[in-house]
Amino acid sequence: MDVIPAVAVESWRVLVEAAPYVLFGFFVAGLLKAFVPDSFMAAHLGGNGLGSVVKAALLGVPLPLCSCGVLPAALGLRRQGAGRGAATAFMIATPETGVDSMAVTWALIDPLMTVIRPVAALVTAVSAGWLVNVFPEKEPAPPPLAAPVASCGCQDCGCGGNDPAAPTFAARFRSGMAFAFGEMIGDIGRWLLLGVVVAGVIGAAVPDDLLSSFAGGPLSYLVMLGVALPLYVCATASTPIAASLLLKGISPGAALVFLLAGPATNGATVTVMLKTLGRRATALYLASIVTCSLGLAFVVDRLYAALGLDIRAAVAEAGETLPHWAGVASALVLLGLVARGLLPRRGG
Repeated sequence: MDVIPAVAVESWRVLVEAAPYVLFGFFVAGLLKAFVPDSFMAAHLGGNGLGSVVKAALLGVPLPLCSCGVLPAALGLRRQGAGRGAATAFMIATPETGVDSMAVTWALIDPLMTVIRPVAALVTAVSAGWLVNVFPEKEPAPPPLAAPVASCGCQDCGCGGNDPAAPTFAARFRSGMAFAFGEMIGDIGRWLLLGVVVAGVIGAAVPDDLLSSFAGGPLSYLVMLGVALPLYVCATASTPIAASLLLKGISPGAALVFLLAGPATNGATVTVMLKTLGRRATALYLASIVTCSLGLAFVVDRLYAALGLDIRAAVAEAGETLPHWAGVASALVLLGLVARGLLPRRGG
């Protein structure tokens, strides 16, 4: 019976760490819905072409969203007309790197890894998105949400003030936030919490010193992959962990496996992807992360060896990105929003 409290504590820890970024992700989704026309998303990220996949990956690389925070933003893109491949590419590129994690990588590891990390994320994202488009789901995709009809009669009104009844900035903002923190959180909230519990079970069951038992070589790639795939860790938080493991003898390639697979996958990501994109897209998503992580790890180790670089530099102790009280408050707000979304809606 001791395992139940341990899972509960670990699940709460994951929720506290993830909640601020999840809420920020919903906020980003609301902004996209409010101010970016559906026609723009459909034109640039829709369809099955490679161009939409590359654009989605490039859009996601600099955004500072974790693997949970990217879920609502990616779902918002999907419902605004983005193709499955583009949504998949966005869901990989965004959590694997960002302007914040690149800055921490520069500070704690070295400049070369700072460059390698976003390039590797881009390669993995484009590969996954391309595969999802090449091998589409057998069942038809769920239709995107209908665009709101403005008082002037056009969808996603862009009149720019020619119609006196055109929605104002404040009205658009309120509409976007109502969509993100109402309908969207009601759709994926329960799946998100299920994934948090799965991550809590894994976190409570995996020994803390498991990774340090393996020094380097191809075996360390597989060990890193096995632990990182189900583990919840954001891109910024994964950096000091990877730096510490480098000091213990892990190769640069093995560290890259952790930096790519850890932020891009966890129980929440997989459960929500199964619900929104389908089983085949989810399988291709995971297969691309596994294949690209292992292949890029080998290349990176060869690159460091050829350049004669020693990646084992002094590692600074990284502090918390956000204060603990902010995580707790965000977790409580998120639980309240999910609970509200599960309640039956009154009225029509």
